[in-house]
Amino acid sequence: MKRVTGTVSRGLRAPIIKAGEDLAKTVVDTVMEAVDNHEIEPRDKDVLAITESILARAQGNYCSIDHIAKDVKEKMGGETIGVVFPITSRNRFSICLKGFARGAKKVVILFSYPSDEVGNAFVSQEIVDEKGINPYVDTLTEKEFEELFGKPCHTFTAMNYVDYYREVVEGEGAKAEIIFSNDPREILKYTKKVLTCDIHTRFRSKRLLEKAGAEVVLGMDDIMTHSIDGSGYNEQYGLLGSNKATEDTVKLFPNDAQAFVEDVQKRLIEKTGKQIEVMVYGDGAFKDPVGKIWELADPVVSPGYTDGLEGTPNELKLKYLADYAFADLKGEELAEAIRQSIQEKDAQLKGKMVSEGTTPRQLTDLLGSLADLTSGSGDKGTPFVYIQGYFDNYTD
Repeated sequence: MKRVTGTVSRGLRAPIIKAGEDLAKTVVDTVMEAVDNHEIEPRDKDVLAITESILARAQGNYCSIDHIAKDVKEKMGGETIGVVFPITSRNRFSICLKGFARGAKKVVILFSYPSDEVGNAFVSQEIVDEKGINPYVDTLTEKEFEELFGKPCHTFTAMNYVDYYREVVEGEGAKAEIIFSNDPREILKYTKKVLTCDIHTRFRSKRLLEKAGAEVVLGMDDIMTHSIDGSGYNEQYGLLGSNKATEDTVKLFPNDAQAFVEDVQKRLIEKTGKQIEVMVYGDGAFKDPVGKIWELADPVVSPGYTDGLEGTPNELKLKYLADYAFADLKGEELAEAIRQSIQEKDAQLKGKMVSEGTTPRQLTDLLGSLADLTSGSGDKGTPFVYIQGYFDNYTD
């Protein structure tokens, strides 16, 4: 019988996980329950995605404001620090900022504008143009910014992050000063000790600041890289990828994700006899067309994945084949020509016309985005996502 369905992504409901639990066992048990219920029939090259949040929770990978403050104070001296390019987020950044402020006497915040790194806008580019401001050149004080743009609030949350972040800093007993610039070196007019809080541009920011004469340059990936008084930590990413857990703690990005996915894959092979690929995923890598927000606030989409998920897609563009290569064919003759082209395609199509328009992204980024959209971030209760048919093509 002809198969009609292609890729199918299913969220799997799981128990609420607490620190210290055997997550690998829970993951495998959940998959097998779905198999026993005839909701899944495992096949080779299925993909099981597990959210990074639940892995970190099982590991108990948390730290507090006091832990962050102690680390910042020891590494940056406890006086005036510059906080460069923070994203505007209560969930992602506010608790971290409390820790930074608690570990200093003064915090100078340098916001990028008109938006932060992941697309949260203070003001629209159109308004910036209308005011005759060049954000690549012009540095603005808080007063100058307010005179030009007023007190803009976030499109979705209605938060005024300028006021909010100042209140966070002052609430920890530190002085606050705020400027706006897209040149991280502007912070050196205020302090030589700088904490860059950007995510994907952090290496450039650090390089520019070090070359310009900063005395101390750290990123969020340099804070909480080891345990402070028994806290959690992440040796590779530090505070990057962290989320608010309570009013005074954050959940860090998980450790040992690679060992975890390999363990889960081994257990699934033993249970099912199928080569199921496994990955840990966080934020998907996609951009909202209305709010202009780029979802990826984690340092990577997937901190751990099995070997079968390495690389990028190698696909033909069916529209190109139908509209150009086989424009004179139709019906079953066209379908057969396309099937034959797929079966005979080169192992590497990169740069060739027949692949133009296919998605040139890492498989883990594509699958992580699919899993993130499937699981959501609220109360669905599906931290595991089972994906089938992703590696199929028109001939399967």
